[in-house]
Amino acid sequence: MLEKIDKPKIYSINGKAPIAPLAIEVANLHKSYPGKKAVNGVSFSVYKGEIFGILGPNGAGKSTTLEIIEGMREPDKAPNTLVLVDGLDVRDSRQRDELHQRIGLQLQTSTLFDELTVKENLDMLASLYRQARPVKELLEEFDLVSKASARLGTLSGGQKQRVALAAALINDPTLIFLDEPTTALDPQARRNVWSSIQKLQAAGKTVVLTTHYMEEAETLCNRLAIMDNGEIIAMDTPTQLIQQYARSQTVICAFASDILPAQSLSVIPGVVKVSKEGEEFTLQTTDLTKTLVNLLQFSERQYLPLKRLTTRSSSLEDVFISLTGKELRD
Repeated sequence: MLEKIDKPKIYSINGKAPIAPLAIEVANLHKSYPGKKAVNGVSFSVYKGEIFGILGPNGAGKSTTLEIIEGMREPDKAPNTLVLVDGLDVRDSRQRDELHQRIGLQLQTSTLFDELTVKENLDMLASLYRQARPVKELLEEFDLVSKASARLGTLSGGQKQRVALAAALINDPTLIFLDEPTTALDPQARRNVWSSIQKLQAAGKTVVLTTHYMEEAETLCNRLAIMDNGEIIAMDTPTQLIQQYARSQTVICAFASDILPAQSLSVIPGVVKVSKEGEEFTLQTTDLTKTLVNLLQFSERQYLPLKRLTTRSSSLEDVFISLTGKELRD
């Protein structure tokens, strides 16, 4: 079961000053490639101790933005550009070297070796840092003691993700970057990783993650930035984003007869959009109570009994589609 850990309120609201210092400060960030503007004037801050998420369709500029922040890629020269991570300017090579000692990275493409054992992988990484956590401690923390002598390539997807998280923490970083940490995992393994991430925050770490799972973003993140076409188009807490950009609610219903045209339901008070897939109608409404009452009255007047009726509150998925016009995976 996923452990419930309250999210600390460490972000600014309505322009008020934050009550936590900054872990990351980015201003006017640009990055161009031949024929493409990957990042176009991105600015945002991440506060120490929060879990900050970045959402965006493929090609939105998420990975490029993070690679610059991680010191793996140079930004374009532009006026008033600022990229500070843990107080270090990542554009300066000497400060960038120091940064790599302080941050932890769990990349979507593993940099570990399948032919080495779990312990050998962690020992090798520990040797790269001037200060590293005891490997035995990490094996215990991520429930990997029984797999310490197993070759990485023999582990399950969930076990490999736990090894990747342990590897990201080998240098005891204050700031951890996670690139789609639960891709291709089954639901139980995904929730186990969520629990590990929440424990990182409870231990005072700052976490920046990208994800393609809306439930993951809503469960874990204190704040979210939504990117599209190289720009941040919205940024706030999940709750505030839903309230601001997805005010409608959803009614899904099916009638005993399938001859009813969708436009017949569009006149019901509160309904702003109707669509049909198979025998099910999906109604978007700005007044759920009014719509439900009138839908039941419509069913009775037309002698069309309802076979199914469910409602769904607005979600981050609705926010994302409203802002970008796309599914998260396009």
